Formats: sequence, C-alpha cells, structure tokens
Amino acid sequence: MTQALIVIDVQNDFCPGGALAVPGGDQVVPVINAMMPAFDAVILTQDWHPAGHSSFASSHPGKDPFGMTEMAYGPQVLWPDHCVQGSDGAAFHPGLRTDGDLIIRKGFRPAIDSYSAFFENDRKTPTGLEGYLRTRGITALVMTGLATDFCVHYSAVDAAGLGFAVEVRLDACRAIDMDGSLNAALEAMRGAGVTLN
Repeated sequence: MTQALIVIDVQNDFCPGGALAVPGGDQVVPVINAMMPAFDAVILTQDWHPAGHSSFASSHPGKDPFGMTEMAYGPQVLWPDHCVQGSDGAAFHPGLRTDGDLIIRKGFRPAIDSYSAFFENDRKTPTGLEGYLRTRGITALVMTGLATDFCVHYSAVDAAGLGFAVEVRLDACRAIDMDGSLNAALEAMRGAGVTLN
C-alpha cells in the first residue's frame, strides 16, 4: 500500500495571530514535520482566495463573520477575509517543512469556496488531487492540518468516498469548534469509514 501524508492549510492566517486563527494551530507544525519522512509522498494544500472572495463576510454588506448565507451550491459560512493570494496570511507557517511532492491550491474561484482538498464546495468541481494520487499509485492517505472540523473533515470524507483508505491523525490537527462543529465532524468522518487516531 502506497501511502501519502496530506498536510491541510497550515497557513499563517489559520495560526495564532492570523485573520482566522485556529486555537493552537501552530502546535501541529513540529508534529507534521516529524511525520513527513515516513511517507511515500507528501502533499500540502493551501487556501488561496482572490481579494473580495464570495465567502468573505466583507463581500456581503450588512453580514458579519461567522454568519451564514445561501450560495448557488447551498449554505455557506461567511468568514473574515483570510488567505488572500500572495499575502503573508496565505503563506505556509514559517516553521512548516514545504519540501513535499505537490502543493494543491484551493478556493481560488471567486464565486465558490473550497474546504475539501478534492472538491470545491459545489461537491463537483475537482481540485485535481485525486488524479495525481491515482497516477502515483497512492491508495492510503493520512490527513493532518487545519481545521479538523472544516477542511480536514471534508477532505477525509471525500477521500473515503473516492475509495482511499483514510486516517486522520488528531494529534496533528486542531479545530475551530464552532457551535459543536468538531463533534459533528468527528461523527461524520467515522460514519464515512475514516480511521481517527
């Protein structure tokens, strides 16, 4: 079984001091770095939004961050502006090893957000990650990064649905935990056949 480590969105804006900081987000960096040598491939994902992205609360007059809106593809959380292309906030955490095999950028289409490393939030538009993994002969994935209850959760469920063996290393993830979102995500991942360790 060929195994890849997927490192999800360990970027400055999701770490303490960032625009959308995940509590303890920077604590995953040494854990992930230590894991990397054990894998056949290391893939990093990067949230990569254009300025004025439709998922930003600032793009919806009168709406506040962490409120909800309805997009063409369904309900969408409105976020503070974060991970704007080319900004320091969009850069990987400076302590993270980035000498992996591939960087997948997501969320760059202005009208659609992207939590999953595999699909945009319409659940149809692919990022290209599945094709890369298939051509590399990779069948098993270990997920790490930020945030457990959003991008890690959606990536893990999608990967399991595509037929990969999926493990989430909870010690190498941190959560936002908004209104019970962490427990809901853990249940959804278990229900999809994802191994939680």
